[in-house]
Amino acid sequence: MIRVNQIKVLIEEDSTDKLLDKIAKKLGIKVSNINSFNIIKKSIDARDKNSIFYVYEVDVETDKEGSILSKKIKGVELSTLEEYSFPQGSYSKDSKIVIVGSGPAGLMCAYLLAENGYKPLILERGENVENRVKTVEEFFKNNKLNPESNVQFGEGGAGTFSDGKLNTLVKDKMNRGRKVFDIFVQNGAPQEILYLSKPHIGTDKLRLVIKNIRNKIIKMGGEFRYSSKVTDIIVKDNKVTGVEINNNENISCDVLVLAIGHSARDTFQLLFDKGISMKAKNFAVGVRIEHLQEMINTSQYGDKASLLPPASYKLTYQTSNGRGVYSFCMCPGGFVVNASSEEGRLAINGMSNYLRDEKNANSAIVVTVNKNDFGNNPLDGIEFQRRLEEKAYSLGKGFIPCQLYGDFCEEKVSNSFGKVITNTKGATSFADLNQLFPSFITNSLKEAIPYFGTKIKGFDRADSVLLGVESRTSSPVMIERDDKGESNILGIYPCGEGAGYAGGITTAAMDGVKVAEFIAQR
Repeated sequence: MIRVNQIKVLIEEDSTDKLLDKIAKKLGIKVSNINSFNIIKKSIDARDKNSIFYVYEVDVETDKEGSILSKKIKGVELSTLEEYSFPQGSYSKDSKIVIVGSGPAGLMCAYLLAENGYKPLILERGENVENRVKTVEEFFKNNKLNPESNVQFGEGGAGTFSDGKLNTLVKDKMNRGRKVFDIFVQNGAPQEILYLSKPHIGTDKLRLVIKNIRNKIIKMGGEFRYSSKVTDIIVKDNKVTGVEINNNENISCDVLVLAIGHSARDTFQLLFDKGISMKAKNFAVGVRIEHLQEMINTSQYGDKASLLPPASYKLTYQTSNGRGVYSFCMCPGGFVVNASSEEGRLAINGMSNYLRDEKNANSAIVVTVNKNDFGNNPLDGIEFQRRLEEKAYSLGKGFIPCQLYGDFCEEKVSNSFGKVITNTKGATSFADLNQLFPSFITNSLKEAIPYFGTKIKGFDRADSVLLGVESRTSSPVMIERDDKGESNILGIYPCGEGAGYAGGITTAAMDGVKVAEFIAQR
């Protein structure tokens, strides 16, 4: 196979025939000499809005391979696509392995273990995805929270109610990411995630994928238990020997994987009390901002916007006092979601379906915070988040507090929407978000958003809508592990985003694969 890079096709001309013509021309052969081709990567080049291209990277099978390579054509080389290989270890397949959490890290850890002959037990404090969706939809309607099954807790993890974005900047020498994507596709995700530069599944399709992955794990020998909250960890001679479930049942285990997610605050407290090594970690907090998706499309693609998928963006800024401000979890054509998990506290997130066809774009605009802001003790970051969420709940009178950007700058409560009418899952209430944050966060937002307006026309328009509080960007805690994946208590494997080793669906899933490898090689 030959790898061919930088094949550019105008978006107006995009078709299989045109792509084949371009490939043949670059290789100096006839289209008839191409036996087959496979798209490895597809991205958009919109730097010149008058000529926007799809840019392809493809693997080509041809009988002319030798002569083509001898020409040493720029951007043409021998394909080096490698497959993932699970390392063979000697750890007993009869060992009792318990995985806490069925988000992307826990699911992928369980999948790899089950695929390789182990029989993991997955404990999930929330409901299975089918019942969880019903519970969450009911919460959006009546604002009555189930603290154990919500946008944060339940099968699939927090990513189930998100955009299902799969892009990552993590280097993947071991091809773990490719393995994760293959598993997603085998279980119902769109084939295109294997090659799009910004792949996403969408929350509507992701739910089916999660169900299929669960059923496959069960078929391979794994077991799931829902509404099963870990209330204690049993340790003897500095080794884990079991867990307590729901304060009334003990389950023995030799290995305990902690894939608990970034919002399991009561579990973090339990781990701290048990003497498991952890430390505070930097994170970011801020608001969601909503614009008309049409405006974002026009800004990014100009007059050709109608020919392209809904546009996204990525923005960064450093304030005059050195704070980092950046867009996070941008959701084209999506919703802002009430993502609360604790009574009397309110947090939000963004969510899109596969088609991304809602009227508004939304993104978190967040400001970095560190130990100097919230303290150096392992759980201080959690308390910082909680104070913000309590304030948001109070300001919104239990609903999502929101404010027009222009009114935010003038420090007055909005009384009506402009052209941007908020699109949320969960009710909203007008409030003054200046009262939500410490002044360094408020001032950082007010400094950064006008700058972002120089990058995306209209980003700082007065009727853009701000909503609060975006407080769960990443885990505020890192559960420490050694180079073999174990914590200071033997047999315990911290895993995924909640443990501080990932930052999104893909990296969390990849860390789940990595922990499965650690276990097999114990």
